[in-house]
Amino acid sequence: MSLDSQSKIVESIAVEEFFNSYSKLLKMVLVAGKGGLKKLIRDKNINRPSIALTGYLKYLGYKRIQLFGAGEMGFLRELNEAKQYEVLAGMARKHIVCILISRNMLPTKALLKVSDEYNIPLIRTQLNSRDFIAKSTLLLENIFAPQLAIHGTMMDIRGMGTLLRGESGMGKSECALALIERGYSLVADDLVYVRLINERELMAKSSELNRGYMECRGLGIINIAELFGIRSVRLEKHIDLVVTFNEFSKGMEEDRTGLEENSHEILGLDIPHIELPVRPGRDLARLVEVAAMTQALKLLGHDSAREFNDRLIKYMNDH
Repeated sequence: MSLDSQSKIVESIAVEEFFNSYSKLLKMVLVAGKGGLKKLIRDKNINRPSIALTGYLKYLGYKRIQLFGAGEMGFLRELNEAKQYEVLAGMARKHIVCILISRNMLPTKALLKVSDEYNIPLIRTQLNSRDFIAKSTLLLENIFAPQLAIHGTMMDIRGMGTLLRGESGMGKSECALALIERGYSLVADDLVYVRLINERELMAKSSELNRGYMECRGLGIINIAELFGIRSVRLEKHIDLVVTFNEFSKGMEEDRTGLEENSHEILGLDIPHIELPVRPGRDLARLVEVAAMTQALKLLGHDSAREFNDRLIKYMNDH
């Protein structure tokens, strides 16, 4: 990566942070094991410990949240209290991070005892198992997704997420400002935070601190939403195109046909990439706008450069 990009991979999240952040969304209540809230969730998947309740612990996913649904709780209640304690203590000694009970079911005495003795957070949720797994997995996918901070400006142009890159002073913010004046939306300026979602999509957003603000040389910091309306700012957008501004120099090569398809690698994904030489008199905003529209057409199966090339070859063959 160039232009001072910085990568980061989140390898864990504390149970306390997960609970405090999503207790309302996931309708969770802490029941016991408060002393273990600092334990770390190290896997984005949710574990259903069905086999573990029989005493077979070889493949227990101890790094994950342990979800006790109707089946697990039903099986547990068929065991006497001493057997329940034995099985649950065995799981606890494997250093599981937390236990979550779905459908707001009441925990057994053994569950409460083991949770407090081994400092394992015991949480109840009103959601059923299917809904909890669906919602929490999406949240954890986002938390554990590889992240990257890129110096640049992120725009939404006719639905195409366009990342503007270039050295400081190349005119990224001025170009973005001109695009905003034409009705397009700002996602992030100066520092763009990118996450790799499900290993197939790059989602870009701004930090909470400078969302909706832009720095323009000679003007200072401006509030985009106040100047152009709330529709001029987007919270996040997937990246469809990367445009890099390069300082023009005499003799430098410029793409004249558009037949070459270049890409820029971000977190292992190749994104279509266009390089624009910056020189006096060029309307960079217009060029970026057309580049985004051209890329949108390509996604629909229409490649102007190749279509013209095919027409030219046919014309030459016919004459």
